[in-house]
Amino acid sequence: MYSCELLKLELTAGKRRQLVDAYLALTAWPDALPALKALQSAGLRLALLSNATPQMLEAGIRNAGLAGLFEHVLSTDRIGTCKPDPRAYRMAIDAFGLKREEILFVAFAGWDAGGAKLFGYPTFWVNRMNLPAEQLGVVADASGQAMSDLLAYVNALG
Repeated sequence: MYSCELLKLELTAGKRRQLVDAYLALTAWPDALPALKALQSAGLRLALLSNATPQMLEAGIRNAGLAGLFEHVLSTDRIGTCKPDPRAYRMAIDAFGLKREEILFVAFAGWDAGGAKLFGYPTFWVNRMNLPAEQLGVVADASGQAMSDLLAYVNALG
């Protein structure tokens, strides 16, 4: 609604419903499934932490064929806040019972990579659009344009 107002676009109730419903039909990037399977096969524990609603996350996981890959599917809806609130990032620590430095946070959005880094997570930014880093005073520990770059980074970590 904010974006439509900013761009002076009409957003009728019907168009808004259509836009929201589109989130239930999203699919993953083609390289996501093989990369996630490779990470899981390497013994890494995976979670998804999102500002999306549980319904949107369930639909997205189903549409993308990602069922069974995530040990935890964490929606910030559960705690009544959104990333980049530190309480949102804390959800992964609580779910896994790990220290923040033991979790590699992988983000698609630059603001999310910055928020996770400010929280104290080691971070990797999958910067598919080759965008400049957000001006938040921190940068991700590493970045790349594809999930293969993430795999290479994780493999280099040992």
